[in-house]
Amino acid sequence: MEIITGAMTALITPFKNGKVDLEKYESLIKRQIEQGIDVVVPVGTTGESATLSHAEHKDCISVAVATCKGTNAKVIAGAGSNATHEACDIAKHAQAVGAHGLLSVAPYYNKPTQEGLYQHYKAIANSVEIPFMLYNVPGRTGVEIETDTVIRLYDDVSNIYAIKEASGSLEKIVELQSRRKDLVIVSGEDGIDFPILASGGKGNISVTANILPNLKSKLVHSVLEGDFATAKKINEDLYPLNSVLFCESNPIPIKAAMYIAGLLDTLEYRLPLTAPSAQNLKEIEKILKNYEVIK
Repeated sequence: MEIITGAMTALITPFKNGKVDLEKYESLIKRQIEQGIDVVVPVGTTGESATLSHAEHKDCISVAVATCKGTNAKVIAGAGSNATHEACDIAKHAQAVGAHGLLSVAPYYNKPTQEGLYQHYKAIANSVEIPFMLYNVPGRTGVEIETDTVIRLYDDVSNIYAIKEASGSLEKIVELQSRRKDLVIVSGEDGIDFPILASGGKGNISVTANILPNLKSKLVHSVLEGDFATAKKINEDLYPLNSVLFCESNPIPIKAAMYIAGLLDTLEYRLPLTAPSAQNLKEIEKILKNYEVIK
């Protein structure tokens, strides 16, 4: 099984007149590849997957795979749901069209027990053969994948190789690494990418990389090459942007920033998400002026 690591982008999903704009989606992915991103992650939670139809979800995965074909970039497809059978269906589609791996967020709203989480992830991972990454983001899902559950899944399911950690807890990351040194830990928190990578993380899945893939890829690659000073400086330079991009629920601010920068033709979301407040929009625009966005 291939161990997929490196600089990864949690892709936004562009809309036009209420529909997924697959042409724009393809162009955004090409830009990611050109600016050094190793892996694109279509229809994760940043991709508003919770409000996409299954057909739209599958189309986004198919376009991502087709766009990355013939390049060095890989695709880790979002395959999360609070219904296990739906996640399995998406996972099978991703494997069938050629995705290199899967990312699956913890079930939201249901608040399953740890046994429920174990059985949920085991079922999805066992429905396919490609590499599988857990995704812990308790602030959004309402449930924590506890360390013992992560270890149990890693030990019991052969293609579960990694976890995207977005709990904000560096202590949890250290504990996971102390117990399973080969478990791949990927940063899911833009603001603490450097501390996680410096502690042994093997990559990130970044929201900010949607707009500055060149800097996010350089940050990750610098750490993996042992240049901690460069990576630390990039992480600190990006702090104001990383911060403002979470002034409202993700992906509201990142899509607004991309629209301001001219990367999106329209600023559209799926309800219940709406455009940011006028005040936050001004703040995003103000902070964005401090960065060079390469188109």
